[in-house]
Amino acid sequence: MGYLRFLYKNKRFLSFGILIAFFSAFGQTFFIAVFGPDIRAEFNLSHGGFGGYYAIGTAASGICLIWAGKLIDRFDLRWVTVGVCSALILACLNMSLVPAAWALAPAIFALRISGQGLMSHTAMTSMGRYFEAERGRAVSVAILGFPAGVAVFPALAVWLTTMLGWRNAWAAVAAALAVFLIPLALWLLRGHGARHRYFLAQTAVPVKSDNPDPTSHTQPAQPRRQWTRAEVLRDPRFYLLCFAITAPSFITTGLFFHQAHLAFSKGWTLSWMASAFVAYTIGAISSNLAFGPLIDHYGARRLLPYYLYPLALASLTIIFLDHPLSAVLLTLLLGLTSGGGQTLVGAAWPEFYGVMHLGAIRALVMSTSVGASALSPFMLGWLIDQGVSMETMAVGFLIYLALAIIGVMFALAKPVPVQFRDQ
Repeated sequence: MGYLRFLYKNKRFLSFGILIAFFSAFGQTFFIAVFGPDIRAEFNLSHGGFGGYYAIGTAASGICLIWAGKLIDRFDLRWVTVGVCSALILACLNMSLVPAAWALAPAIFALRISGQGLMSHTAMTSMGRYFEAERGRAVSVAILGFPAGVAVFPALAVWLTTMLGWRNAWAAVAAALAVFLIPLALWLLRGHGARHRYFLAQTAVPVKSDNPDPTSHTQPAQPRRQWTRAEVLRDPRFYLLCFAITAPSFITTGLFFHQAHLAFSKGWTLSWMASAFVAYTIGAISSNLAFGPLIDHYGARRLLPYYLYPLALASLTIIFLDHPLSAVLLTLLLGLTSGGGQTLVGAAWPEFYGVMHLGAIRALVMSTSVGASALSPFMLGWLIDQGVSMETMAVGFLIYLALAIIGVMFALAKPVPVQFRDQ
């Protein structure tokens, strides 16, 4: 099925995935970080102090996500969507009302678990679950919402803050989401009930029979193994893969959160740094569209070792380049890893572990990524306060990436178990 035909046939559901991914931006680091200088100034916080509150809120969201992420396996996607979108609206409103520095941690927790956590989780899990043969394309299309958010919202945040102040900017975001997000999401999910019934039929537990009907799709002769979360936790490959997929979360989050300091240390203006995020979007969209068909043809497992290479080049860019145009190269490389990685990882977990318990499994994965994104702003902020240069930190990034790539190779060297459940 060609891309255009696939897009047309599934336009409504794919648009839902893009929409949810797009508006997850309000809980993502690149958006929250734009308000960092104003927040630090109002509450008299250092880089490490603000990073500490951010780390507490993000870490708490990662822990809670382990439980909350399972809900998408148990409840109708439409109800999950309403709940998650409502939580994000309330989180944005709460951010506008933060009374003191101590309240930043719970406010950031609400933003992170609803936006970065559950909005992203809902978009990716729904795409991975309801597509089989075209899973790579579906994930790659829905993921376009993430770089689109990166392209639009940092500049929007700068403009809103300039016009309204940082508190009123968050209130304006909450009002806009309340008016548009939930009605549009539910409209795009019209007819989802039929899609879900088809999904249940395809993954139905086979009925044993002496004379099974070979034409029945609910009675396959050898159903693919559907791993439970407990089984995944006993699989050594899971931990090697998690170590690798947390690398972009740790490195990119840290750079986004401290983008103002990075720009200052390189002699770039903050407005130029924000403009350079357009290159991030270009890179992410390019890798999304490139990897989708490749995943459908070769499988995500075979492509997984390669997506960290652009992030390594981004680290080298920080070490060796200072020209303003290097900001464009840096964000482009970050986008290539982010776009390709999100597509690959989104398609890889169903390949490894099946789709029946995908929400619970992805919740584990998301919690590790969120944990990495919690640690990074605090760690890098503390290092900045100690006078450690961004170039030195980038050397550490390279060491991390080398170990992550080696871990992926070891994980893939162990074959996927071919055993099937005896139902």
